Amino acid sequence: MFTGLIQAMGQVNIGLGGVAIRNPDFLATVGPRQGDSIAVDGVCLTVARLEPWGFQADVSPETMARSTMGHPKAARAMVNLEPALRLQDRLGGHLVSGHVDGLGEITAIERQPRSWNVDIRWQDPVFGKYTVSKGSVAVDGISLTVARCSAGGERFSAAVIPVTWGKTTLQYRQVGDWVNLEADLLAKYSERLLGLEPPQPISHQEQAINKAWLQEQGWS
Repeated sequence: MFTGLIQAMGQVNIGLGGVAIRNPDFLATVGPRQGDSIAVDGVCLTVARLEPWGFQADVSPETMARSTMGHPKAARAMVNLEPALRLQDRLGGHLVSGHVDGLGEITAIERQPRSWNVDIRWQDPVFGKYTVSKGSVAVDGISLTVARCSAGGERFSAAVIPVTWGKTTLQYRQVGDWVNLEADLLAKYSERLLGLEPPQPISHQEQAINKAWLQEQGWS
């Protein structure tokens, strides 16, 4: 589990079945161990091997197909890094699982006096139902607040403050680039629970308790 508050950036090298993340300072600061979870552009990866320059992780075909890691431009790109949330940590962003729902395309980037406005379109519009104004969304692992969205939620805008812009890979993104998107975890669980039939109460026998019933149950 993560918060969407990026702690560092690193360079990714994607090979056959795995990735290598280069950032020795991240290792010194965070001190990950083999088996730890690290969010890489919002994708939860397990540290397979530690190296002096960073770490290596294995990537499944499902992750490659669902995230930007399967895109050619990601081969040597800069990525956002966040270690897993500890129970005693502050939840400054929102609950992020690191399980990417799908891709989004950046359709516009506009510089504002004190922020940047980024417009994004879900590749699969079905996920738009989880996008609501003032709700949360993870973009390449970054916890952002939806400023505006279309009626179906398939298109939305997020305002990015200078601190977030300067400390994440958003500063390198351009119109037409693809990003990893994860919808609000609480929204997905709520949909799942509301879509299920309510639990049925335990049925009670309406048969009257009388002498004949007691004898049938073994009472004399």
